[in-house]
Amino acid sequence: MPQQTYLLDTNVLLCALISPERLSLEIQQGLIDSQNVIYFSAASIWEIAIKASLNKANFDFSAADIQHLAIETGFTELAVHASHTLALSTLPWHHRDPFDRLLISQAMALPAYLLTSDVLLGQYSELVKITTIK
Repeated sequence: MPQQTYLLDTNVLLCALISPERLSLEIQQGLIDSQNVIYFSAASIWEIAIKASLNKANFDFSAADIQHLAIETGFTELAVHASHTLALSTLPWHHRDPFDRLLISQAMALPAYLLTSDVLLGQYSELVKITTIK
């Protein structure tokens, strides 16, 4: 049985895969603990693909490469199911980003702790765990 279940938001996912040393030692250890289940959402891959297609400055990630690297790292891909979206209709509008709102809803549906660096998301649920990215 898993010790903890985590869902990584897009920023934490990218950091965990590209520069894990920017995460706290506690988070790094949690991500490599084989007893924990670490999810990354299809919504994050979707967000990465959109940002890449917009040719945003300082954003040179490939959605396909990130998906492959996440799976290779041992993270579990989480599809977006209709049941994951149901909480969206009742979530307060503390945050307007549709990807973050979907990740909150997915974390609540699983349940899983959502690891994020976005302090605004902490208003939604005790399942949101704020982490600092150096």
